[in-house]
Amino acid sequence: MIRIVIAEDQRMLLGALASLLDLEEDMQVVGKASNGEDAVKLVKLHKPDICVMDIEMPIMNGLDAAEELKGLGCKVIILTTFARYGYFERAVKAGANGYLLKDSPSEELATSIRSVMAGRRIYASELVDETYNEENPLTEREKEVLNLIADGKNTKEIADHMYITRGTVRNYISVILDKLNVSNRIEAIMRFKEKGWFK
Repeated sequence: MIRIVIAEDQRMLLGALASLLDLEEDMQVVGKASNGEDAVKLVKLHKPDICVMDIEMPIMNGLDAAEELKGLGCKVIILTTFARYGYFERAVKAGANGYLLKDSPSEELATSIRSVMAGRRIYASELVDETYNEENPLTEREKEVLNLIADGKNTKEIADHMYITRGTVRNYISVILDKLNVSNRIEAIMRFKEKGWFK
């Protein structure tokens, strides 16, 4: 029997997923959580074989929860609406054994769970294709500048924080806008977020 914990913040979907998986003869849902923190607690309590986890949840998101579950002997499948390369990259780094999209056919979830239990990794084909197309174009320093902008820091604060001149900060910002193909700082943050590149 494959023992499963599901983490999903939409109650109706959480119930539907649990009912669906419980119909499978070789599967049993042993815990349901509506956030990442509760998912980690349930995994420690019930020691399931696998945790099916959404990404965007309150208190602790699914990617942070997946990192917490590393080394606990529980496999993780991310089940999300977001086909974002940055999220996918983080999920893989967190040791997720699968990354599926919610618009996949429902029977695919049970099949994927069995495949993951058999030692395979299952990733949505759209993301695997995109992995080869889309790399984050910013250097580490440029990412640092954009993170500081996202934190609400102005040019002077960024310059002080990074021990560089304001002129250098402005140069970094214009390169960032150019590379991300946007016209202002807000758009840069939005584009970076859309791609799931914020760590």
